[in-house]
Amino acid sequence: MPSTVDRGDVPPVRDTWPLGVMRGRGGRAEANVRVSPSTYQEVSDLLSRADGSRRIVPIGGRSAVTGAVELAPGDLALDLTRLDQVLEIDEHNLTARVQAGVNGWKLEQELNARGLTLGHYPSSLPVATIGGLVSTRSSGQESTLYGNIEDLVMGLTVCLADGTVAEARPGPRSAIGPALHELFIGAEGGLGVVLEAVLRISRLPAETLGRGWDFATLEAGLEAMREIVQRGLRPLVMRLYDREDTAFQQSAADGCLLVAGVAGEPALAAAGAGVVESVCGAGGAKDLGEEPFLRWRERRFHLSRERLLDSLRAPGSFVDTIEVAAAWDRLPPLHAQVKPVLAAEGIGLCHFSHAYPQGCCAYFTFAGSAATEEEAEAAYQRCWAGAMQACLELGATIGHHHGVGQVRAPWVRDEMGEWWQVWERVRSSLDPKDVMNPNAVGGTQPRPAKSS
Repeated sequence: MPSTVDRGDVPPVRDTWPLGVMRGRGGRAEANVRVSPSTYQEVSDLLSRADGSRRIVPIGGRSAVTGAVELAPGDLALDLTRLDQVLEIDEHNLTARVQAGVNGWKLEQELNARGLTLGHYPSSLPVATIGGLVSTRSSGQESTLYGNIEDLVMGLTVCLADGTVAEARPGPRSAIGPALHELFIGAEGGLGVVLEAVLRISRLPAETLGRGWDFATLEAGLEAMREIVQRGLRPLVMRLYDREDTAFQQSAADGCLLVAGVAGEPALAAAGAGVVESVCGAGGAKDLGEEPFLRWRERRFHLSRERLLDSLRAPGSFVDTIEVAAAWDRLPPLHAQVKPVLAAEGIGLCHFSHAYPQGCCAYFTFAGSAATEEEAEAAYQRCWAGAMQACLELGATIGHHHGVGQVRAPWVRDEMGEWWQVWERVRSSLDPKDVMNPNAVGGTQPRPAKSS
């Protein structure tokens, strides 16, 4: 049997959703029960006995920011952090087999010691677990080169809601039916429990070259990003900051800062750097040298769970990030529509990253304070509603890599359309007793009235 801990002496189990933290500042809700299995059989036994009388919510590092992990009184937290073994690193075939509770930073360090990398660097990496990265459909800072988590996962071992354990299938690719394990990538613990992942890994690049570029306008910077990836180059990183975020970064840029890095064998890295220089130069950008890139790499994990929680300690304070994605021609109007909504409540910043030939991610940050907790929550909600409505109006996706949880629940059906019925049918088929996480992928939250 898994060890069971009555958590009556500590606050309830939740992730790092800022609104959940804000609501907890005024008091302490009833605590939950947590079980910590150390074997797959213990997970299977637990789920096979579950009857739906209380919901089971898988948890890992709890670094997510959506409220997907926020247990109601009586719910059971299935803590997977004891499933923490790196089971195999295959240096010949470049694969790794790891359990769901493995810490992302621990895995990366173990791979680096062998000259390898997963190439998955979310800012939460020092805290996040592999199971959490899979369950939230995560993306990392170097995704343009290495891909998102769905590109890195070759297979999953999962425990279904009835206790059945489905093991990962072999091979780099299979055409024997749909890749059904992908149902669990981004499912937020709503279909079952991720136990183990088989991951694609890469060799560490022999050389990394990076620079900063100062663009006079945001539009010029976005055009340079588009041109770079549409020429076929896959940079290690490209991050374009709008004017306000550029100033926040304490950059020497007068306009909008673009940080761009390339990696690979020396000749390939040099050729890639040449493409970046050519495109940025043609766009009128000023070369700022290596310092902005080196500074970014040094500070890449500064937005940690602890820092976010610290920023929310003061009564009436609010802060959050909203990561969305859109096609290249829709990014400027999206930025123009969302920024005033955020700035009206306090501070609104934005940078663009995770570039694809078809578009990229717009990552908004907002913060402010209010006289009362009620006013703070209202301001927080206005920021989210304005951003989500802008995305839906302009044909952008309302979430790029943080997941759904509670924070996007009111709008998820609007984006999914008829695919919401597909999700509901899959969920009811795999979890007929309604055992698993009720907050997964929007849960059953009602839609809010649209603001005028």
